[in-house]
Amino acid sequence: MRLNSISILNYKNICQADLEFPSKINCFVGNNGMGKTNLLDAIYYLSFCKSYSNSIDSQNIEHNADFFMLQGKYSLGDTEEEIYCGMKRRQKKHFKRNKKEYDRLADHIGLLPLVLVSPGDDELIADGSDERRKFMDSVISQYDKTYLNSLLNYNNALKQRNALLKAETLTDESLYEIWEEMMVKYGNYIYTRRKDFVEEFIPIFQEIYRFISNDNEQVHLNYKSQLTDVDLKQKLQANRERDRLIGFSMNGIHKDELEMMLGDYPMKRVGSQGQNKTYLISLKLAQFNFLKRTHGIAPILLLDDIFDKLDALRVKQIVELVAGDNFGQIFITDTNRKHLDDILSQIGQSSQIFEIVNGEIIQ
Repeated sequence: MRLNSISILNYKNICQADLEFPSKINCFVGNNGMGKTNLLDAIYYLSFCKSYSNSIDSQNIEHNADFFMLQGKYSLGDTEEEIYCGMKRRQKKHFKRNKKEYDRLADHIGLLPLVLVSPGDDELIADGSDERRKFMDSVISQYDKTYLNSLLNYNNALKQRNALLKAETLTDESLYEIWEEMMVKYGNYIYTRRKDFVEEFIPIFQEIYRFISNDNEQVHLNYKSQLTDVDLKQKLQANRERDRLIGFSMNGIHKDELEMMLGDYPMKRVGSQGQNKTYLISLKLAQFNFLKRTHGIAPILLLDDIFDKLDALRVKQIVELVAGDNFGQIFITDTNRKHLDDILSQIGQSSQIFEIVNGEIIQ
């Protein structure tokens, strides 16, 4: 898959840009705050119908503008695809594929597989289990439409059950049964797909980590779920009174955890900065390989300022990895032009460099 061109109007600090990408590797260089990450975020938006860094769509409109517009032209094998997104302030966004608007944004997810590696990935290790569930969900949703729909339905049922729990007056028990049946139905499917995904994903992840670290460390992932040894229907029924006191459903797949381990210990507790970064990059590159295997096409790869805090050996190993035939189109950002030139000299692939200054992109 290839992004051939992108047009941007009033997206964050990018007032206007019309860019073509004939090369496999496209690099954006500039100081911090100039708009490099915003450009990658625009590409991300066209794949996922949302920003990576800001979930409030209206806040992605440039401060002095009333709307933003993104348009990308892609090649998927022999097929050409044109994706458009536009949004005015205080109005809903419009997302179109080949000039036809989607009925549901969820129908677009998975058409344009993409993997982003960024400094924000630190949250996967440092933050709570919600971030790690999002990681699993984002990968599986790109190749399994039923999973995404199940996730939406489960979250709606969970929201409705929680609303009943917080009600000031006692609620008809049959109302609980309706939403609990939905939580069980969709929760069981989500649990099975997460379990299968992690089992298949672990060896891919471990192989990449071994390569980048020069086989110096052992890593693992442990998927933990209440559904492993609990009948969710019985548990929800038995704990209604306790959940009423808390005001929240304490059982279900929304409590799942993906433990990230270095040796026998949590990465969060024992990993150095370099090890954490290696772990996260390995996760994302394993995600790339996994999606390529499930889609049959190479996703677009976005590398946002990823080489900081890595020693020279690990940088060399990552560059060698992404320069291989396994990878397709790559977009890289960096603040240091010399550093970028050194990386490109190792890759040995056709590339082009854009400079970004205050949201203006210069080739």
